[in-house]
Amino acid sequence: MLNISTIMIIALAILGSIILVMAGFIIYLYRKLNRFLSDSKAIGLDTSIVNINGSIHELETFRTELEKYLLGVENRLKRSVQSVHTVRFNPFKGTGSGGNQSFATAFLNEDGDGVVISSLYSRDHVSIFSKPVKAGASTYELSEEEIAATKEAERLLRNFSIIEKK
Repeated sequence: MLNISTIMIIALAILGSIILVMAGFIIYLYRKLNRFLSDSKAIGLDTSIVNINGSIHELETFRTELEKYLLGVENRLKRSVQSVHTVRFNPFKGTGSGGNQSFATAFLNEDGDGVVISSLYSRDHVSIFSKPVKAGASTYELSEEEIAATKEAERLLRNFSIIEKK
């Protein structure tokens, strides 16, 4: 049988073990809190939380400014040239003059607006024409080659569009 002094020793040993485990846990938490506070240049937990709150506010402000900037970039991108296609041809078929040195090139933005530039080459001279394009059509009469260049540029826009039109 166990006497009272043995039971007391066992109880003290168990309580001592519990105290040591709790002290180790407190030291672990204390070190973890010090690492947290030392990174933020804070004096205490309250100051650290205020600093973190300020950082979150700065991030929200940055995000808002970035969203505005990206919307501006997206609007500029919509107006920029996004599709180019060139059709080479010989306007003087049968005469052997010039080969396929003439061309029609369409430059279109996301809305199908832009310009078609054509060049007619002959041995004597080169003629260059520019015609505005609005929504894939022009107020000026387009040649077969200019129409082909415009249609192919529009097809490329549809096939390679990253953002689907709504």
